[in-house]
Amino acid sequence: MTKFDSHTLFSGGAQGAEAEFGRLAEQYGLAEVNYTFEGHKIERSRGIRVLTNEELIRKDVSLTYVAKLLNRKFTNAEKMRKVLQTIMYQVESSHQVFVVGTIQEDGTVRGGTGWGAEFAKICNKELYVFGQVKNGWFRWESGQWAAVTDPLITETHFTGTGTRFLEDNGRKAIADLFARSFK
Repeated sequence: MTKFDSHTLFSGGAQGAEAEFGRLAEQYGLAEVNYTFEGHKIERSRGIRVLTNEELIRKDVSLTYVAKLLNRKFTNAEKMRKVLQTIMYQVESSHQVFVVGTIQEDGTVRGGTGWGAEFAKICNKELYVFGQVKNGWFRWESGQWAAVTDPLITETHFTGTGTRFLEDNGRKAIADLFARSFK
């Protein structure tokens, strides 16, 4: 039993950042919950929590609203709606949210990952984004992004999510986050 075995990573187990968060959670002896739905392909097999259709419906969200909020369009509405619903479970389950992606000029995060960041803002969660392009961590504070150095996982329930297209600097940022937090 480690001193960190009470910590739980909430994620989606998808390719890229989520799989990397999960791999490190397992390496450090943390619990892992990966929210998914029937028929959704994910990389992590540990801690899978398949949401029922009833559970997904409880987190129904307007794709029009999300598309407008993120300034984007969704092509596969049915699958995208389910992905957004699983992201809501990830964020709701945690106290801190860590995202790897790209912060855009309008302050949103690129891609479906952006919904995790926006939902964290709506829920008033402690939110950090590692911007792969900007090569640094940012925290959402007082309605804007502020650069931070060396954030820590300080809550026992935290979310790790992000882009499917994880770059070397994003992988290193996640590894360093775990090393600092769980030494």
